[in-house]
Amino acid sequence: MDLAVVLVLCLSCLLLLSLWKQSSGKGKLPPGPTPLPILGNIFQLDVKNISKSLTSLSKVYGPVFTVYFGMKPTVVLHGYEAVKEALIDLGEEFSRRGSFPVIERNVKGHGIVFSNGKTWKETRRFSLMTLRNFGMGKRSIEDRVQEEARCLVEELRKTNGLPCDPTFILGCAPCNVICSIIFQNRFDYKDQTFLNLMKTINENIKILGSPWIQVLNIFPVLLDFFPWSYSYKKLYTNTAYVKNYVLEKTREHQASLDINNPRDFIDCFLIKMEQEKHNHQSEYTFENLTITVSDLFGAGTETTSTTLRYGLLLLLKHPEVTAKIQEEIDRVIGRHRSPCMQDRTHMPYMDAVLHEIQRYIDLAPMSVPHAVNCDVKFRNYLIPKGTDILTSLTSVLHDDKEFPNPEVFDPGHFLDENGNFRKSDYFMAFSAGKRVCVGEGLARMELFLFLTTILQTFTLKSVVDPKDLDTTPAVTGIANVPPPYQLCFIPV
Repeated sequence: MDLAVVLVLCLSCLLLLSLWKQSSGKGKLPPGPTPLPILGNIFQLDVKNISKSLTSLSKVYGPVFTVYFGMKPTVVLHGYEAVKEALIDLGEEFSRRGSFPVIERNVKGHGIVFSNGKTWKETRRFSLMTLRNFGMGKRSIEDRVQEEARCLVEELRKTNGLPCDPTFILGCAPCNVICSIIFQNRFDYKDQTFLNLMKTINENIKILGSPWIQVLNIFPVLLDFFPWSYSYKKLYTNTAYVKNYVLEKTREHQASLDINNPRDFIDCFLIKMEQEKHNHQSEYTFENLTITVSDLFGAGTETTSTTLRYGLLLLLKHPEVTAKIQEEIDRVIGRHRSPCMQDRTHMPYMDAVLHEIQRYIDLAPMSVPHAVNCDVKFRNYLIPKGTDILTSLTSVLHDDKEFPNPEVFDPGHFLDENGNFRKSDYFMAFSAGKRVCVGEGLARMELFLFLTTILQTFTLKSVVDPKDLDTTPAVTGIANVPPPYQLCFIPV
């Protein structure tokens, strides 16, 4: 081996050991498994299913413990009490976004999901206000979701009751809702640009859940040695494709902008940019617009489509549940008008099923990493400013005291003895606190309107005996992804 390479490696090791000593000397962190120098607790973690590894460690170290991802200490919160205490009771202190090096190099502190400080607060406030209050022009968001629900069932009719994999079609619907909100117009399901955008989102979710990406996040120094590894390169090029598309649409919007008649999210952002053009500290920049739209586009598409896909699989597995939903649809809505959000208050069983789908599938087992904004006294520990925090949403959604037999799909988890819908503080499918999902309201609306419209229009038929259907996640990483399956949509 070249002498220079040996020297660099030795110096790097000395530097890493120095940083290790510095980081391990701060605060009074919760106990946890003894870390190895540089490697941390990598050998106690399954990079294919880190969430499961953390659950096993919690049985030894309790609800609050520390693991080292490489040299970086991360405090893990396991169970409802610990998660609530941090994210809700101490929401401000725990509101910082934790490190996610693979993505941070692309977003550079912009957008909603991976930003912090003033950028995060201002961008989140603006996005929430725009999504909630403005309604995107003269058409409400509910109108847009209902329109897409009608397009969705028409597309499903084209399957002619034959077996099909619903992945693509169920991805198109929420993606088009987001496109309608952000870009004003929806796409035809066969539009090539639309297909390309869908492909990049699907690929990125798979890449982010891959073991190699988990390793790169644990040891970000490897990004400097393997900057063009296949997974990272593909993630980078896909992200660049979406950003370039957003930038192109933004230029088109600029050319036709009417400040008195904003058409969509991009118009609203551009108007805000114009209002703040003399503010040199403004967060309303092209770069922030591009990343914010990309965040809304990616998160708003994949999470909802995966939940829909998983939901249909569970309904195939449990035809008795599907039958009860359809009876409720017949009674409350009938067959001759489109479902609307007002119907939900009269459909406690459907509401319970939707909550149980999200609870059972545990879409984002660890959410996205948090961090503390300042030195925080938490229980009997002192967590230093900047320390990453992992919240086990699995431990909350599968709490066996709140949800008896949590590994069983049972809508009764959200029904009282009279059959009325029962709210639960343990329902944290969208996380909780200051960093709760910005698109929660939209996602809830889409899940209700899409699934209700599908079940109003079709009978679901499995191509195998429902008892033989496997509902175990095919991929468990940043998200739980259902196994591939086929079904038939038989018109009612």
